[in-house]
Amino acid sequence: MKTLPPGLQAHLDGGATTLCWCWKLTRGDGAVQGFTDHDRALTFNSVTYEAVSGFTASEVQSSLGLAVDNLTLSGALSSASLNEGDLAAGLYDNARVEIWRVNWADVSQRVLMRAGTLGEVTRSGHAFQAEIRGLAQALNQPVGRIFGHLCDANLGDARCGVAASISSGTVAMASDARRFTITGLDAFPTGHFTGGKLTFSSGANAGRAMEVKRHGISNAIVSIELWQAMSEPVMPGDGFDVMPGCDKLFSTCQSKFANGANFRGFPHMPGNDAVMAGPGANQPMDGGSRYGN
Repeated sequence: MKTLPPGLQAHLDGGATTLCWCWKLTRGDGAVQGFTDHDRALTFNSVTYEAVSGFTASEVQSSLGLAVDNLTLSGALSSASLNEGDLAAGLYDNARVEIWRVNWADVSQRVLMRAGTLGEVTRSGHAFQAEIRGLAQALNQPVGRIFGHLCDANLGDARCGVAASISSGTVAMASDARRFTITGLDAFPTGHFTGGKLTFSSGANAGRAMEVKRHGISNAIVSIELWQAMSEPVMPGDGFDVMPGCDKLFSTCQSKFANGANFRGFPHMPGNDAVMAGPGANQPMDGGSRYGN
């Protein structure tokens, strides 16, 4: 149950109300944007909430307990507010959201109804729909390490220990914003950069990054395919830096990076087959290692 400011409570008790919704988005890069469903802009706490932004929201509900409360926010994509390029570039991933109920006739009379983060965002034409997740969403995230066959370190970080070299290349020809041929990486075998991170150093996508889905060589032509299309067109001459890919397997850690001693997974952990299997006729039962010394 929320405690309302005295002024807002008196306004509600009066019967006739002048209320609107305001949404405040704080992106990961620190940029702050405000939107309101009122017909004129409102300003409070040094944030201007744009009017007629096309934002609508589903019913706001809260429940007792630790269940995650969600609501849906819909709106129009436009260059003046939220645009498709910024969404595709990931600028709104996990953006912090505050939802206010405000008396537009006196913005000092307001109450914070919900705070959370942006979840899944879908786009269709010139419209978008975003899921807003409650603060309890953080309790659904894994904390600490998980036993598994794959390595849980990132290539090149302190736990990995590999001094991963960054290679530079140039776009030669682009089929679209996801697939293009390149120059400058002819010395590397096919698949070397599959799973790696590519960051554009010039062009319309400068500073933006995407994971590599496929790195291939055919008839001496080197090509790159990204997992998702870049938010801006990829053009010939665009420069980029790319890290080698790592599929997190122990065999790759040994053969590709000579870093088996720092492998952060558990490649010899028995799976379901080992749990269900019985001893073989000639299998020693001395409590020793299943994999030898």
